[in-house]
Amino acid sequence: MSAGPLSYCHRGGEQALLGSTIPAHLADVTECFPDNEAVVSIAQGRRLTYSQLEAAVQPLARGLLGCGFTRGDRIGIWSTNNIEWLLLQLATARIGAILVNINPAYRPAELAYALQRSEVNGLFVIPGFRSSDYVAMLIELLPELEDSAADEIGNSDLPALRRVVIYDPAAPEQTRRPHPGFTTWAEVLAAGEAITTGELATITAALDMDDAINIQYTSGTTGFPKAVLLTHHNILNNAWFSARAMHFTAADRLAVPVPFYHCFGMVLANLLCLSVGACIVIPGEHFDATETLKAVDAERCTALHGVPTMFIAELDLPSFGIFKLETLRTGIMAGAACPPALMQRIMQDMHCSEILIGYGETEASPLTHLTTREDTLERRVETVGTNLPHQEVKVVDVESRNTVPLDTVGEICFRGYHIMRSYYGDPEATAQAIDERGWLASGDLGTMDADGYVRITGRLKDMIIRGGENIYPREIEDFIFTHPKVAEIAVFGIPDEYYGEEIMAWIQLHEDTTATEEEIREFCEDRIAHFKIPKYIWFVDEFPMTVTGKLQKFRMREIALEKLGLATQQADASS
Repeated sequence: MSAGPLSYCHRGGEQALLGSTIPAHLADVTECFPDNEAVVSIAQGRRLTYSQLEAAVQPLARGLLGCGFTRGDRIGIWSTNNIEWLLLQLATARIGAILVNINPAYRPAELAYALQRSEVNGLFVIPGFRSSDYVAMLIELLPELEDSAADEIGNSDLPALRRVVIYDPAAPEQTRRPHPGFTTWAEVLAAGEAITTGELATITAALDMDDAINIQYTSGTTGFPKAVLLTHHNILNNAWFSARAMHFTAADRLAVPVPFYHCFGMVLANLLCLSVGACIVIPGEHFDATETLKAVDAERCTALHGVPTMFIAELDLPSFGIFKLETLRTGIMAGAACPPALMQRIMQDMHCSEILIGYGETEASPLTHLTTREDTLERRVETVGTNLPHQEVKVVDVESRNTVPLDTVGEICFRGYHIMRSYYGDPEATAQAIDERGWLASGDLGTMDADGYVRITGRLKDMIIRGGENIYPREIEDFIFTHPKVAEIAVFGIPDEYYGEEIMAWIQLHEDTTATEEEIREFCEDRIAHFKIPKYIWFVDEFPMTVTGKLQKFRMREIALEKLGLATQQADASS
């Protein structure tokens, strides 16, 4: 609702905020729906009811305690989507440990950064996925794993890390130890036999809703990922109100092709379902359009999440017509702008008439805005809707920080229960992101109308969003700069019809050297995540600069758009 002539919105909501911890709320849900299916993992051939989920979480939580993990410890997970990921999410919450989500596409340097930044005490990891050998990468970082005892890992670069647990999603309790320094899933469960259910219950009962429970990585003003510290209260309420906005109930079944390590998967899929007694359907370890639609068909899913590129891939399947999708009703599409034509195809061809557009950021737990099923098609594709209950939003002038009038472009800011506790271990960055009055600066530019609907017009952040993945140019720049032939580099995003944005790198080489695009890409292969490798690599003699010597990326982007014939397309998209 509007407050006078200013672009300020506060929506209180009819439903009170939840005052529970995650395990306390889940206990209530399990009591109400013990026989409802809680999770189905197609690739693993496994399904658990809510009572069976509780029976699997409890021994894992006791095992964590038996291994010496306690309230406030950071426990990382480096894995694709599987039931064990969900079990660890709930088991860490049960004992008050902080789950640290790690992107399964990370390479050794990125993994080391994540472990160091969050001071991870324990790491759960699968053996590998596709071409990624996680065990080999861990040995590269922690050679001690080859000959140390499982509880005596000592590495000067990762001094907080005490234990690495390996599990194979195909057979967790039969997982073999690849090296002496690894702990197996079965050994964790065995360690829990020394902990009684009463001891676990006492520890769980002592938890507070404002305890930190999760660390997720996101971008910051420096371009490096920051460790966002979130609480029970943050993410449980965000999931709960998102479920209410979707009219989700215990009868719903959500297909989840988005990764669990991301806030979209962990909060807006896993926790959203668990908050109301609905079912999580995991099509596979990683997104596959065919497997996703197979899961929707076979499990009679009523909802489907995804970024626009996922929906495009599903709709464009040659076999699309063979899948029965009539059970679909709703879902959330987020991560990038949705073209009107795509929205209409999803609503008509996928029978997803109530599909909603979501917007937010990890620092906000993550959802701040969502369209509704009652909104017009225009509002559903041209805006990100209005903010969720118990959240405040305003639009401010970038320089003065004063609230701007309605329908005026400014930086979008948030305040409320959903704002992160802090960037873990980085008070300076926290103070830069959240002002003394509790307002979080989003880094996004937009407008707000008199009904509270927000339109996103651009980003202050020097960040690229490619197919829903947040990519930080400075990370790529710093890495490619280590190539011996590279004298200077600038990385930025340019529009792409499929991914939303693609990565371009302008490179100036040292004098008397030559290089090819393929040489640079081969340098990146297996050393940074595949989605961070630039699609476009241009070698230049000089860069556009300001009089003070700063690179002008906006000018580089204009030149690239013109030479690639994308300038007209960009102008049309902005009009």
